[in-house]
Amino acid sequence: MKYTYRTKGTCSAEIIIELDDNSIVRHVEYLGGCNGNLKGISKLVEGLPATEVIDRLKGIRCGMKSTSCPDQLARALELMLKEEK
Repeated sequence: MKYTYRTKGTCSAEIIIELDDNSIVRHVEYLGGCNGNLKGISKLVEGLPATEVIDRLKGIRCGMKSTSCPDQLARALELMLKEEK
């Protein structure tokens, strides 16, 4: 399953995510934002179950913002898992 998520409240504009049939993260690509950091996050989550990524990243804040690029990834994955059902 491939999904494009438009972020809210972050420097990145979109996240492109691919999950396999077992809800394992196969690819993550951010558009915009802090390039090196977001490439690092993408590589770290590839191969992990979506639920584990959500547990690790949900609620992370960026400075005074109520969200962050990792938190937005967790939110996107939650939506993807809901759509799979």
